[in-house]
Formats: sequence, C-alpha cells, structure tokens
Amino acid sequence: MFSIMVVEDDVNTARLTADVLEENGYSVLTARDGVEALELMEQKHVDLIVADIMMPRMDGFELTRQLRLADSSVPIIMVTAKEAIADKKRGFIEGTDDYMVKPVDEEELLLRIAALLRRSQIANDHKITVGSTVFDYDTLSVTDPSGRSELPLKEFMLVYKLLSYPDKIFTRRQLIDEIWDMSSESDERTVDVHVNRLRERFKDNSDFEIVTVRGLGYKGVKRL
Repeated sequence: MFSIMVVEDDVNTARLTADVLEENGYSVLTARDGVEALELMEQKHVDLIVADIMMPRMDGFELTRQLRLADSSVPIIMVTAKEAIADKKRGFIEGTDDYMVKPVDEEELLLRIAALLRRSQIANDHKITVGSTVFDYDTLSVTDPSGRSELPLKEFMLVYKLLSYPDKIFTRRQLIDEIWDMSSESDERTVDVHVNRLRERFKDNSDFEIVTVRGLGYKGVKRL
C-alpha cells in the first residue's frame, strides 16, 4: 500500500482529501504545515506528498525546497488557490512534480497521483522496458535486439520522458522547460531536431514510436 502525506492547514480540506485517498486504497498521513511534515517524515515512510502552499511556519514552497536540498526524490503535488504563472514557475523551480489549482477535482487528483507513483517507481528502478527495448537511465544506454548503444544526454532524457508517460502529449515548451530547464535559451525547434534524430536512430525499432500531435507537441507510443 502506498503512503501519501497530505500537508494542509485547513482541517476540513485535509480530512476530505484524506478520506478520498483512503477510499481509493492509500495509506494517509496528515500534517498541518511543512515543519510537521518534515518531522513526520523522519519517523514514517512517505511515497508521495500532496501539499498546500499557504501554510503557517513553513509553506509548500519551502517544504519542497528543503526536501530537494536533502536529496529527497519523493513526488510532490502542490495544491493551492494560487494560479498565477509566477507561482507555478516558482513551484517547479523549487522542485514540485505537479501543480493543481483549487478547487481540485478528486478524480483528476487520483489520476495524477497514480501517474506520479508510476513514474517514481520507474525512477527508482532507473530503467524502462518497452517490449524488447530497455532504457537504462544510469548509463544513458539502450539495449534492443540490434545491440546496446549509448545516447547523447538530451536525446536520452527526451525519449525517456516520453516513454515514462506513454500516450501523454507533451508540448514543446514543456519538454524544453523540463529537459533543457526553464532558463534555457533553446527554442522549441530544438525539440524537433532531437525528435528527428531519435526517429532516425530508432527507425527499425518495432517496440515504440514518437508521434507528432499536430498543433500540440509529441507523445511516446508503445506498439503492440
């Protein structure tokens, strides 16, 4: 059973979120702010955190920053009434994995949690297997029936990202921000160049393909 921590200073909101998670098979811990969350994490294992931003003593931004400074890779979803782009950008810079604006749709929250837990497991294993193709994050290598090869860093990160979330559409801007980072001077054509290189490299691979979604971006698709 996965353990999820809800960090929220509003008692009713925390209880409602906890009830929804428990009804869907998760073990739940609650904390009133970042300070209490860090104290609990010293005693209990947590697989994912759902955290509000505006809280006393330590807010969600600072909680995320402290965890990332401590090299914690626990997935974090920030849930907040703040919807300004600047707030979202700060959240991602501090190290959050996802961001939702209140009022939160319960079904969407559950879907995002499931996706992040799946991605976290992939990160812990540091490998993705697609058919007979294996991507090894630690060595930036790919092994398939044609043999083993190493990929340039950005190409590896791009295909690894797309195949970590099969069938999910990523915009070029999202990929730039996540792989080249938000301060990068690279433009969206950089993504197209790297996708073309990957397509050429894996043109004979029958396990997956990178699909262009016109007007939006790209998605990784596993072939049956």
